[in-house]
Amino acid sequence: MARRTASALATLSAIVTASVMFTAQNANADLVMYCIGSGGPVTVPSDLYVPAGESCSLDRTTITGNVRVAAGANLIVKGGTINGEVRVASDGYLDTTDTRIDGEVNLAAGGFGIYMRNTDTGRVVVAPKGSATIAGFLFVEQGSKVDGNIQAGVGEVHVADTEVTGNISTSAADYTDLHGSFVDGTVSVLNNATGSVVCGSAVQGKATFAGNQGGVQLGPNGGLDSCASGGYFARDVVISNTTGRSSLDDNIVNGKLELTANNPASEVATNNRIRGGIVGDHSTPAAARAAAAAGTRGTGLQRSQARLAAATGEAAVSGKARL
Repeated sequence: MARRTASALATLSAIVTASVMFTAQNANADLVMYCIGSGGPVTVPSDLYVPAGESCSLDRTTITGNVRVAAGANLIVKGGTINGEVRVASDGYLDTTDTRIDGEVNLAAGGFGIYMRNTDTGRVVVAPKGSATIAGFLFVEQGSKVDGNIQAGVGEVHVADTEVTGNISTSAADYTDLHGSFVDGTVSVLNNATGSVVCGSAVQGKATFAGNQGGVQLGPNGGLDSCASGGYFARDVVISNTTGRSSLDDNIVNGKLELTANNPASEVATNNRIRGGIVGDHSTPAAARAAAAAGTRGTGLQRSQARLAAATGEAAVSGKARL
């Protein structure tokens, strides 16, 4: 009898323990930590949420789950780790430095922007503007790495000193510029309002520039942005239906160069090395034109600096976040 009672108690204890563990796991899975203010070197064992209109500034913080930045909110991360994805809502802003994000980063339609410095992340998606009034921006710089694709349908796209293991694809953006970067996949720049610059960069896949306004500049001595050196293109380069000056200077193209319906005809300097030959109308510059002045194009940099300063101040006023 004693043995049967002991056995029954042991079974009941196992059931209760399993039930408690299951309940705790479910509770932890549903847990979301709200962040308003400033946080330091702690681990957040859950998802993180920045409420609408609030600012959260994190320094050396680890987040084990996903992150959501609500409408009009700001998230600043320095020296942090995010094990999940980051989603930024309309008029939301994400600013990261020396940070690792294991999942993708997504800026919703009408999002204010994303600025990443020395940040490793999964793929990056900037949604088209749609009916929103805000045209966001994407700046990826200073030793960053995107483990996947960059896809953008709006705003200013600036990639500098960055490695992209996938493709870069933009459509109906303001501009798409690459400086000192490596792209392991293809580059596709379609219908950008103020064109595209590729300077001192390497592109392993096919590079396509089609329907762009304002011109296309591959290498130095173009009219869009300051540039010290040309680039390397491992496959074909296609430039078509460009309105505005399109120029190629000091590049190596391991495939062929296809030029179609550009107005005016593309300028191809004699110092380009194009292994597969040139197809389509083009001209040779008689003399070097005045190069564009140094400085980042557009207003995205100034907008990000102003938003970062305001968000940092708001987080400081809010005090210590309860993480």
